[in-house]
Amino acid sequence: MPLQNTSFLDACRGQRPARTPVWLMRQAGRYLPEYRAIRSKVSFLELCRTPELAAEVTLQPIDRLDVDAAILFSDILVVFDAMDVAVEFKPGPQLPSPVRTRADVEGLRWGEPVGELEYVMNAVRACKKALADRVPLIGFCGAPFTTCSYLIEGGGSRDFLEVKKLLFTEPALFRSLMANMSDLLARYLIGQIDAGVDAVQIFDSWAGALGPRDYIEHVLPHTRTLVERVQAHIPEGRDQPVPVILFARGNMNILGATAQVPADVVGVDWSIGMDQAIEIVGSDRVVQGNLDPGVLLGSPELIRDRVRDVLREAAGAKAHIFNLGHGISRVTNPDHAKAMVDAVHEGLG
Repeated sequence: MPLQNTSFLDACRGQRPARTPVWLMRQAGRYLPEYRAIRSKVSFLELCRTPELAAEVTLQPIDRLDVDAAILFSDILVVFDAMDVAVEFKPGPQLPSPVRTRADVEGLRWGEPVGELEYVMNAVRACKKALADRVPLIGFCGAPFTTCSYLIEGGGSRDFLEVKKLLFTEPALFRSLMANMSDLLARYLIGQIDAGVDAVQIFDSWAGALGPRDYIEHVLPHTRTLVERVQAHIPEGRDQPVPVILFARGNMNILGATAQVPADVVGVDWSIGMDQAIEIVGSDRVVQGNLDPGVLLGSPELIRDRVRDVLREAAGAKAHIFNLGHGISRVTNPDHAKAMVDAVHEGLG
C-alpha cells in the first residue's frame, strides 16, 4: 500500500511539499510518560532487543505529536552485538573492555549484522506493520567515527584523548579500524533497508571532537564510503535507493566538510543559523534542522516564534525538513513538543 503521508520523503528528494515535514531526533524517549511506563518494566537493552516493544515505543510519538516520520527505536551501539563487544547502559553507554591497542584492534571480530542483529530487522518489520503506511520509517546507525569513538573511549568523553592518541600515534591502524567499521555499518544499514525502512540517518554525534583538518583527513573519507555504499543499494521491489541523511554534530566547525559528502539531506545542528548553514552547503541542497532543543523548555509562544525563524531561514534551501538541532531533552514537556510540531505544520502563515 502507498504511504498516506509522503511529505518527509518528498522533501528528502528535493521537493517542497504543501507543509514542511517535521520529526524529532530521540522522539521516542524519556520525555514521554508512555515510554517511561514501558521502561519501568524492562531494561533499555531489553527494549531494543524486543521487536514488539521497540515497535510500540516507535509509534508513541506518531500518535501523540503527529510528526511526519517515525524513527526506529534502537541505539547506535547495538551494532557491537555483531562484534562480540560488550556494552552496558548505566544509564549512559559503558564498554568494560575499550579498544585502545594494536592487539585490541586486530582482535576485533567483524560479524554479519543482518544475521546477528536479526532483532533489529524484526523490529523494522514490526514497526512497518504497526505503522500501516501512515508515515515513513527511518532507520539509522552511528557514523564510523562516532561508533569508533565509543569503542576506543569506552563511553562518552569530553576530550576524546584516547581517540586522538590512537589517531595520531597509529594513523594507519586507526584508518583500518575506521574502514572496517564503515563496511560493517554499510551492511547494517543495507539490512535495515531490505527489512523495510524508507530512509536512513547517519549520526556523527562526536564529529565536532576533531578540528577541520583532522576531520577531513581521518573521518570524511570513511563517512563518504558509507554514504555512497548505501546510496548504491536499490532494495528489491523499489526503483531507487532510499534517501540518506547525514547529521554531524559540531556543524559550525565542520559543516563545509560534511557537505562534501553526497548525502541526500544535510543535517544541521543548533550551533549555527540555518541561513548561514545554507550559505555553506549551497542552496541546491536539502537541509534538516535545526531548532535548539532547549527552546522547547520555554513557553509555547517562544516556541512558535523560534519555529517561524527557522522556517524563514530555511526558505533559501532546495527543501527543508524541520527537526531539532540535536535530540529532544528528557525534561521536555510533551505538550511543548506538540506545540512545535503544530507550528511547523502551520508554516509562516
